[in-house]
Amino acid sequence: MENAVDAGADRIQVIIRDAGRTLVQIADNGCGMSESDARLCFERHATSKINRAEDLFAIRTMGFRGEALASIAAVAQVELKTKTHDAEAGTRIVINGSRFELQEPVACSNGTSISVRNLFFNIPARRKFLKAQSTELKYIITEFQRIALASPEIAFTLHHNDSEVYNLPPVKIHERIQHLFGKAMAQILVTLKTETTIVSVSGYVGRPELARKKSGEQFFFVNNRFMKHPYLHRAVTSCYEALISPDSFPAYFIYLEIDPARIDVNIHPTKTEIKFEDERAIYQILQASVREALGKFNLTPSLDFDRRGAIEMPIFRPGQTATLPEVRINPDYNPFLASAGTPPHPSAGGEWPKQQPVAGWENLYSGLEKKTESEAPSLQPESRSAMQIKGKYILIPVKSGIMVINQVRAYERILYEEFLENAQGQAGTGQHVLFPVTFELTPADLSLLSAISDDLAAIGFDLQPFGGNSVILRATPASADIGDPKELIEKLLEDVKNDTSDVNSLIGDAIARKVARLSARSFVRFLHDEEIQ
Repeated sequence: MENAVDAGADRIQVIIRDAGRTLVQIADNGCGMSESDARLCFERHATSKINRAEDLFAIRTMGFRGEALASIAAVAQVELKTKTHDAEAGTRIVINGSRFELQEPVACSNGTSISVRNLFFNIPARRKFLKAQSTELKYIITEFQRIALASPEIAFTLHHNDSEVYNLPPVKIHERIQHLFGKAMAQILVTLKTETTIVSVSGYVGRPELARKKSGEQFFFVNNRFMKHPYLHRAVTSCYEALISPDSFPAYFIYLEIDPARIDVNIHPTKTEIKFEDERAIYQILQASVREALGKFNLTPSLDFDRRGAIEMPIFRPGQTATLPEVRINPDYNPFLASAGTPPHPSAGGEWPKQQPVAGWENLYSGLEKKTESEAPSLQPESRSAMQIKGKYILIPVKSGIMVINQVRAYERILYEEFLENAQGQAGTGQHVLFPVTFELTPADLSLLSAISDDLAAIGFDLQPFGGNSVILRATPASADIGDPKELIEKLLEDVKNDTSDVNSLIGDAIARKVARLSARSFVRFLHDEEIQ
């Protein structure tokens, strides 16, 4: 896709099968390649866009090292079709695991189309460690979104298993965000715009109510190239410190334009890290720009110069009579007179009170004798009944003390074991809802839901496409109190998107665990004795 952008294409099509295992095809209408360049492009560094050493310090293209095509051709079956605008016929090349198979003229449209089939077909050990389709598809969609956001003037389409995931026309940045992440996201963004001699800052930041518990829609672009930069990320999040909870993450889409000679993009193999010449100055500019944008929409807290330490001055209003404070006195009060409850003093002619004998002092030492044998603590419940505290905890008396059970965690464990058993046996029992629930998802979420739909069906969900990006829910697991099914599905998809574990798949165990945790959150209520037992 980066090569297609460099080729000047204004339309790029991506076709995926089985999350990239079976097929990855990218077609563009760019400048294309000549017959000799097409044969040479699979050699290492042959497609490098660096002509001299100085070009490394002023890179203006997306790709520049010339390693991608050679690396892909070594581990897959590759077919290339390309044609320049002034050529009468194109060129077709077939390469099978770095082995050149065929080159012949072919009739094709202007531009380049490259198909990568059977990824890692010649390295079974590497293919074995590919993750589940839902995980690999998540990676593909994330990379597609980054390039689509970096080049909103280009039309993009993405198809997975003959289903259209994205169809993005050439638009402005704000509309591209809406097409990728939905109207709800686009409607609560704040415009960002700052021009300086060092860097130009533009884009959008999310309102505080858009903040989520997990990092998601956070994008930095430098000269239309996606990058990750923890230091600049801190510049953005510091502006939200008084607006969102510390464990929440704001959304942002920030574009930086800077002289290529003042940055270095060749410090990481994936080209997602950039070194700035004036990093500290850019940090301050970016922080000031975000604060200014939030302040224009009254989203930043007002300045309060230590209000708690300020003295509140009374305001004088002419014609208003001051109210005198009410004073109460006791004219009979004499501090030198002994009260009735004061014991007499010997100097005043009184007598000392008689000392009362202390009884039962021997019992103070009871229980301190050494035990002849150590008793092991017992967790066996006693005959007394259990009790609940605030509908959250269960207290069960045992011989050695009290056992405290977290009610939500216990219920989560029960659901998890039941879901896991159903998932392994593919016999989940669903309870049909009285009124089916219809809700709309983003194209990316819809693709992820399709990838894990069999796992959800195994534990009792009945989810079906309902036209466009809509989904209809007809049944939920019979043993769980789901609550709001729409919220649960959205949070489940959010967990799947942000899952960075190296598990081989999300099938069964992981899905059962996530659904059990989300379903048990609302299990805070008082239980009967039978339910506790």
